[in-house]
Amino acid sequence: MNNKDLLSIKKFSELTGIKQSALRHYDEVGLFKPTKRDANGYRYYSTPQAISVNIINVMHNANIPIKTIKEFIKHRSPEQILDLFHKQELALNRELLRLQQAYSILHTYCGLIEEGLHAIEQEIAIRPMPETSIQLGQANDFSSGGFYDSFFDFLREMEEHNINSAYPAGGFYKDMGSFMDKPGRPDRYYSLAPTGHNVKGAGEYLVGYARGYYGHIGDLPKRMQEYAGKHNLHFVGPVYEMYLFDEVSVENPDQYLIQVSVMVGKRK
Repeated sequence: MNNKDLLSIKKFSELTGIKQSALRHYDEVGLFKPTKRDANGYRYYSTPQAISVNIINVMHNANIPIKTIKEFIKHRSPEQILDLFHKQELALNRELLRLQQAYSILHTYCGLIEEGLHAIEQEIAIRPMPETSIQLGQANDFSSGGFYDSFFDFLREMEEHNINSAYPAGGFYKDMGSFMDKPGRPDRYYSLAPTGHNVKGAGEYLVGYARGYYGHIGDLPKRMQEYAGKHNLHFVGPVYEMYLFDEVSVENPDQYLIQVSVMVGKRK
């Protein structure tokens, strides 16, 4: 066959969308060889090969390893390919779920960090907050140990609920009285996992900030209570602690940024 009736590797690459480097690799491993190689080593392909290479494209796009493609390509049948594709569907679905969760975790952290960058740290203010899905942990028992024991119990519990422990976690107090009595020792922990079975309700929240390591929030509880008294507000429901900056975004624990929020209403 004359070279003029064949396609150069460049033309074949343009026609099929397969990179020249990949075509060379396919040739080297014996997966897909050109019709001809001349004395200078240049590769040439026939036009029909632009169609037959599609099976490799399909398998490669499905993330099937070259070794597996090579095993199936020479002696394939509809039944064998169907079985292979069904197995790969399951593998791709698991990877898709993993990627979706990884994206969700990063997206959640991005929201917290962006919020922290715009926070006015000394300000106590009322702001609307949307409904947010969360997953509450069991009641904490600090009598048998410190912060770490209870928090690690919470992480194990989240794993049992199939909730990734990489999601940001915060502290939950049943009410403002509990927050004032034992700041830094929440009644429960909670995860910001969007698949959580609990809800932080939408509404007007009194919001304040503090810097410091876990459990150290300074005079923030007192400042929030004083603000509420001055503006004739009453607290409604739980208090939520969430670290906008933590070990993920800052190196110095003293620079962790905590946000505390509690729903409020006007006293009659």
